[in-house]
Amino acid sequence: MRMIAYKKMILVLLVLHLQHMLQAQLQLPDIFGDSMVLQRQMPIRIWGKASPGQSIRVGLHDQEKTARADAGGEWSLALDPEEAGGPYTLIVTADREIRLRGILIGDIWLCSGQSNMEFPVRGWSAVVNADEELANAHHPAIRLFTVQKKVGALPEYNTGGSWQSSSAESVAPFSAIGYFFGLALQQDLNVPIGLINATWGGTQIEAWISRNGLEQDAYYRSLVKAAPARTMEGLLQTRKQKQHQSLGRLQKQLTDVTDSVLWKNADYADKKWMTMVLPGFWEKEPALRRLDGIVWFRKRLWVRPEDAGKEARIRIGKIDDNDITYFNGTQVGATRGWDVDRMYTIPPTLLKAGENVIAVRVEDGGNGGGIYGDSSELYLTAGNSRYTLAGSWSYRIQQVMYSNNAIGPNDYPSLLYNGMIHPAERLSVKGVIWYQGEQNASRAYEYRKALPVLIQDWRRKFGQPQLPFYFVQLTSFNAANGNSKLGSTWAEMRESQAAALSLSNTGMVVSIDLGDAHDIHPRRKKEVAQRLAALALQQTYGRKVEAGGPRYLSMSPASNSIRLHFSSDNGLAIRPAASSLQGFEIAGVDQLFYPATAVIDGNSILVSAAEVRKPVAVRYAWADDAGNANLIDRNGWPAAPFRTDRWPAITQKEKYNPFQNW
Repeated sequence: MRMIAYKKMILVLLVLHLQHMLQAQLQLPDIFGDSMVLQRQMPIRIWGKASPGQSIRVGLHDQEKTARADAGGEWSLALDPEEAGGPYTLIVTADREIRLRGILIGDIWLCSGQSNMEFPVRGWSAVVNADEELANAHHPAIRLFTVQKKVGALPEYNTGGSWQSSSAESVAPFSAIGYFFGLALQQDLNVPIGLINATWGGTQIEAWISRNGLEQDAYYRSLVKAAPARTMEGLLQTRKQKQHQSLGRLQKQLTDVTDSVLWKNADYADKKWMTMVLPGFWEKEPALRRLDGIVWFRKRLWVRPEDAGKEARIRIGKIDDNDITYFNGTQVGATRGWDVDRMYTIPPTLLKAGENVIAVRVEDGGNGGGIYGDSSELYLTAGNSRYTLAGSWSYRIQQVMYSNNAIGPNDYPSLLYNGMIHPAERLSVKGVIWYQGEQNASRAYEYRKALPVLIQDWRRKFGQPQLPFYFVQLTSFNAANGNSKLGSTWAEMRESQAAALSLSNTGMVVSIDLGDAHDIHPRRKKEVAQRLAALALQQTYGRKVEAGGPRYLSMSPASNSIRLHFSSDNGLAIRPAASSLQGFEIAGVDQLFYPATAVIDGNSILVSAAEVRKPVAVRYAWADDAGNANLIDRNGWPAAPFRTDRWPAITQKEKYNPFQNW
């Protein structure tokens, strides 16, 4: 037995020694690879790992430099700037030799954000004319790198992924905006373009800011004080503890559920159940904030006599994750899938005059739960009648379950910066394009702090204080019927995004005319990308191109109207196919806005409405869905949404909570 134990110990030591030897070997992070692009006209930074004290030699084109690994085995150096060219071979030598072939010298652009930047040319969705675009996607001077989706509790070394030349196969799953942006630049500049796609749909901006970046800002420093840097094991342990506490509170609501078999029945007495407004994720309710499990929802619906005995259709929108739906005690449908629209048929024998009862059993295994979506998606139709189901529903918990979710990208600060940006931050790059904000819309006012923090953080981390940073303002989408009357989180987000233009070397693309009221992922990505490229060509490359529409400057009273003054080199115009300006509203001191008549007068617009005799404020395109707004310049560039007032925003008090998903 002693001999067996001894042999096992020797084997373990040999394995550990082999691992140490492999780790000590010369290596480069995987952001370096065959077919990559290195940044022209800037020091070319190269780094990696080797044995402590080892000498490393790096050669590229006509130059060669050396470095020595420090006590921790890390090394770095900077080759002299090179002009656009290639292909070259990058040779790194120490105890072994690494050769990276097909290297081009050109411009690298980092493309980052959430799903509208991630949106592929063809994949989980597709751009307009995707087949034609892919048939013409062979561009050897464009190189693509997609960073693998990865959260990092602490800064990571590798990104995952590899460099690929532009082709139909490599372009199809790549960021559409990133690809079309790079294509426009390459065709104009005739230099190699490298595109790094670091995107993750549904992620909030705080996940993309480094820990140091958050702590350097006074506002965020106080918010993340309770969420210090931890290892992944530490995060998982903290989540387990918080989940245990939360489950304890939720379990107290599970008094006696033995009668749950009756909850589907129309005559069941549910007067003691709690209520919530649907649609909406149940996490918005304090009592359900951290619940994964089964919740029943019930609603009483009064049907007119003339509709009784007819076949009906019930739509319940989307349900996260699974449902079984009953009408007057009879099952009428069941669906599995968190993003599937529910539409069920109700037989004529079930629909009766007077009170009817809808019962929905909802099962959620992680993240958001409940009946969600737009209020227009909850209704019942019978004959020519339509009954809304949005509003108050009764609910009761049937079962509480432990979540099996790992740490997600929005579960803690800096997780995506650590996992997806930090591994590449030592590269010299030309600039950044960014499309994100939908996930932060509920805290839109706070975004006027968040976006500048991210921009300044990345500039420090990449060691480029004036790194160009161009971003896309949120497009039009009917997120929650938001407007000036009800308040609009998306309009407030657009205003907060525009505030970041106070930073130098930034630019914003207006995209309200390219959206889709019913799809948060509109397909006209090429036009968005071309607008981003125009910004870069004008501001970064000094090209004489148009890159923006009319900009609101100021207002002045004019009798019972308001005159708006704009800065526009190309005058003011109305989008073709429209006879008058749309999207303008006007209000008096009562802060009640009315649709306004707006007339172009040179580089100003006169705005008025019969309902407002003494106007004090004007808004333009102030709604979630601002697709009808049609002010442009004579070259077709759209004006950005704006407001002249500074009345309180509906998101003004909402603050980032690092534990909001726990």
